[in-house]
Amino acid sequence: MDRTGKNGQERRCALTRAVLPTARLIRFVADPTGTITPDLKRALPGRGVWIEARHAAIAQATRKSIFARALKRSVSTPPDLADRVQDLLRARALAALSLANKAGAVVTGFDAVAEALGRDTVAVLLHGADAAADGCRKLDRKAQSAATSAITEFAIDELSLALGRLNVVHAAGLKSPATDAFVAAVDRLMRYRQEPDGIQGSGGTGPGHHAVATTEARPDVR
Repeated sequence: MDRTGKNGQERRCALTRAVLPTARLIRFVADPTGTITPDLKRALPGRGVWIEARHAAIAQATRKSIFARALKRSVSTPPDLADRVQDLLRARALAALSLANKAGAVVTGFDAVAEALGRDTVAVLLHGADAAADGCRKLDRKAQSAATSAITEFAIDELSLALGRLNVVHAAGLKSPATDAFVAAVDRLMRYRQEPDGIQGSGGTGPGHHAVATTEARPDVR
């Protein structure tokens, strides 16, 4: 059963036994073939297993057969499950960028981005990961005066594909709910790669926090 607290619904991580908001967890289910599948939208039928949304946590849950133990049945867990989830989170972030673009909330090109920064209408700046450093620095200086952060997570080819345009080196997400959704998706991807305290794995490094697990009956499975 879901627990509802100050932060909304909460569930227990089947690996760490920490009770966390569902926004910090990923739900997994066994598909009809018995293969463990991530349910990022939390909509797939069947009993689910909740794991903290970190690469290291999911990799460790895979190694320790946590899914089979939580579901109390034989299941097949892909050895690269943590990497597959990361790929899905990356794809969701790019899809959110595409939606923001369709909503008219993205501008591209050095000059257009610089103009938008001057009007203080930019919520977030984007540089291709393989963009030339000089152009990035020039726009970053303008962004600093507007207190605007920059995302350099995606390559030029990825930005171009998501936005349906050729050679997108620099872009800007304008202040809008659609851009907020994109930033949230990128933030989830970045946090996923951080390694929280108490979990051994290869998903990166970074600070982490675990809530104290309660004694409520099995909120990690539903």
